[in-house]
This record gives sequence, structure tokens and C-alpha cells, in this order.
Amino acid sequence: MKDIDLLKEFLEFPRWISDPVFDRFKTIDNHVYREADDMHEGRRFLFVNGQKEKKVVLVAHADTAYYHREKHFVEVEDGCFIAVNEAGERTLLGADDRAGCAILWALKDSGHSILVTDAEEFNLFGTTWLVKDNPDIVQLLNQHQFMIQFDRRYGTDFVCVNVGSDDFRDYIRENTNYSESRNSTRTDICLLCTDICGVNISVGYYDAHTVKEKIDYNQWLHTLNMARRLLSRDLPRFKL
Repeated sequence: MKDIDLLKEFLEFPRWISDPVFDRFKTIDNHVYREADDMHEGRRFLFVNGQKEKKVVLVAHADTAYYHREKHFVEVEDGCFIAVNEAGERTLLGADDRAGCAILWALKDSGHSILVTDAEEFNLFGTTWLVKDNPDIVQLLNQHQFMIQFDRRYGTDFVCVNVGSDDFRDYIRENTNYSESRNSTRTDICLLCTDICGVNISVGYYDAHTVKEKIDYNQWLHTLNMARRLLSRDLPRFKL
């Protein structure tokens, strides 16, 4: 399957439930899937431990900001994917963060680790539970070189929020040619990174959480190919 077709497939999953995303990643051998007993507010995650000696954690969240049961269709407009409903009206696409999940799927054979979270849009409830009730996973995550979350608007931005050192920021800037943004919000790596640095990288979406949401698929592909190049290198470890 072509990369762009993969992106479109993930964007076509129903936006109000995360199950289709988790079901896809459950087909990977040796995954760890956990959920809270009552599955309250999306408290679940899926982790695949990579095989490389020097590996990073690749992170994306399966949920979107759309909670209404409405069928949507993915269409192309001016080099972007958009979503319309059955009445032909623009509606939320869900690229935040189905675009990041598609990148994780494209990189699943890279030898690096994969973490799919849930309820990021709902005040980080899924990751809060992960960190509180799954210390073994948190410890394992922080034995990696660093973390990359694919959950950032625009085409060539990165943000480290409060989980990046000066050396790590310089490394990301030099090895991606992306620019550090001053505008940032909390996301999963803010809680997940306890001992190592983390970065959130652009995946090409715009106007997230609105009916005008779109994703420039060439920018998404640029980030995917940049990640492929970066992850093929000997990666240093960046302590927080």
C-alpha cells in the first residue's frame, strides 16, 4: 500500500471511537495491550517494544476531538485531505491524531518501539492512567534513547514543551531541519517522559478540532520520510 493510501485509510476510520486504530495495532506480534477495568474515559494503551539496541519510542494517540456518531467521507481539495458528511458539508477530519497513528503504522517494522495512547484530547486521561497504574511500562519507556510524538500541527514544526534539554533541541533542529515553535500545548510526552527527552513533531494538519480541519498529505509524507531517515541512524540518548 502506498503511504498516502495508508494515511487516507486511517482518516476514514470512524472518528468517535478508537477501537479501529487499536484493532489494527493489535495485529502486531508481541504487543502489550492494557485497559482499565472499567475503561473509564479511554484509559488504555498499546505498546510494542522495538528490537533495536538503541531505539526510541514513537507515540501517537488514537482518539480524536470528535465524539458524535456521524459518517464522514475523505476527499481531496487543493493537495489536502478534508472530510465531508453525508450532506456534503465540511466536518472534522480527525487528522489529530489519526495522521500520527498512520505514521506509527508505516514505521512498525523500523525496529523502534511504538506506543498508541487514548483520550489525549480528553485532558490526557489515558496517559495519566498509564503513568499512575503501569509503572513497569513507564520504566521501560524511559530506558529508550528519547521519545517522538507525531501529533503536531503544520508542516515543519517541533515542540518539546517541558521535556527537552538544550542539547536535545539542537539535535532535533539539526537532524530534521524543522523549526522549534513557541506555541505549544500539553500532550502525552509531557507525562510519559520522566528520565528521557521527548519531542512532538508536525504531521501536516491544520485547523484541528474544527470543521475546517485538513491535512496536507505531502507535508505528512515529508515528516514520515524524515522520520525514516532519522530512525535509520545511530541515535544518542538524551536524559531529561
